[in-house]
Amino acid sequence: MPTARIRDIDIYYELKGRGPRLLSISGTGADLRNRPNVFDSPLAGQFEILAFDQRGLGQTSRPDIPYTMADYALDVAELLDTVSWDKCHIIGVSFGGMVAQEFAIRYQSCVSRLVLCCTSSGGAGGHSYPFHEHDDVTVDGMSSIFLATNDTRHDDQWRKENPEVFAAQLALRSMQSAGEGEPNREVGARRQLEARIDHDTFDRLKQIKLPVLIAGGRYDGIAPQANLQAIHDQIVGSRLSFYEGGHDFYNTDPVAYTDISKFINEHAEQ
Repeated sequence: MPTARIRDIDIYYELKGRGPRLLSISGTGADLRNRPNVFDSPLAGQFEILAFDQRGLGQTSRPDIPYTMADYALDVAELLDTVSWDKCHIIGVSFGGMVAQEFAIRYQSCVSRLVLCCTSSGGAGGHSYPFHEHDDVTVDGMSSIFLATNDTRHDDQWRKENPEVFAAQLALRSMQSAGEGEPNREVGARRQLEARIDHDTFDRLKQIKLPVLIAGGRYDGIAPQANLQAIHDQIVGSRLSFYEGGHDFYNTDPVAYTDISKFINEHAEQ
């Protein structure tokens, strides 16, 4: 699969499928070599999907310099130019939803419909869980924190009552992922987390004047319901839907992907 030279980095991307054009912007730590990903989702058979490893992650360059949300938005703009997409639908998940907000504000003419999943605006609209504050925590400790915040039903009492399930989830989280041990892997991951610190689109969200679906899990402790409600309140005409699940609600509630597909397909323009 190809890479695109985007200013100071080489961005790895994949372009597959047929149908309306859909750009997928992934979340914290995402790597297209890890499966399942968007190409394994129900969206894959319905759209021409462009997905990529964001700066600092996967097979994209990992420079040890500060990354900003403006950098991430410009990366998207130049990647779209590389593949000759002047306009497309966009789905942004978690950190990818933050990038999608920044992109839609700066490059609104490039967006047909926007789906923001399990994300936050920052500022007065609330921040997502501050994973950057745990850079000294062990891998197992970080996995435990993630599982607790990913789904707020999985509290201490639940863990005591479901020790085998919890142990299995920890083991799955701790499995070696693609790219383990590659140069600058930890640097890139840390730089991406740092970019979230100053993320704040809240006051600018009112500038978005296009169809927007905001979707989240009812038990998400990373991007809680209040954060999604705040985004909804700022974007006139946006839709807000909650599903059974935590931060990865789209994997646990099949209605979510159905609703996302219907929303995007309401608009025939590619």
